[in-house]
Amino acid sequence: MHFDGLIIGASTFLIIGLFHPLVIKMEYYWGTKYWWTWLLAGLIALGFSLFVESITLSAILGSFAFSAFWGIGELFAQEKRVQKGWFPKNPKRTYKF
Repeated sequence: MHFDGLIIGASTFLIIGLFHPLVIKMEYYWGTKYWWTWLLAGLIALGFSLFVESITLSAILGSFAFSAFWGIGELFAQEKRVQKGWFPKNPKRTYKF
């Protein structure tokens, strides 16, 4: 039996599940000004995925990279959700809206 597909699928599921609350917390505490950290994390993971010899690890790193890229858009979308009142504002931060 080959478990590579299960490992890749489960890892992708866990990565997405981890990124969702991270995006919410990042917007709550810092807003969107550190969006570039998602880009940097994605580029680093993408670079590693190109040079790792293991197909499974390369796929997991690629999944991490593109989830980080997706996180950039979600960070800005989260700001709009906060603006609409769907998520709480941080009382210690000043907002531009």
